[in-house]
Amino acid sequence: MQQTAYTPSDLNEGFVIAITIEAKENEGDTVAAILEGLVSPTMAEPGVKLFLPYRSPTNPLQFFLFELYSDEQAWADHQATAHFKEAIAELVPRAAKRERVPYVPYTAL
Repeated sequence: MQQTAYTPSDLNEGFVIAITIEAKENEGDTVAAILEGLVSPTMAEPGVKLFLPYRSPTNPLQFFLFELYSDEQAWADHQATAHFKEAIAELVPRAAKRERVPYVPYTAL
């Protein structure tokens, strides 16, 4: 069974992907639904610690995702899943902009 509670030290260890998405005009609700549909299957993957999508309250076309994996391989494994591939096929045509930036811890807690 996958661990569902982590200490601050646990959360500082891993591989983070910060993603910003700007939906095309009139596509915000569809993008939101796609991201919502990814939460459950992604959180069920081994190696996934957090998968948190956010939507801007001031601009409903802006989204931010915080993804925390146990390591870079877990992120690669996520991108190979059917639910990821299906979601990306639906999401990319609806996005005006999508940027993914990886991060790793630089200091231990």
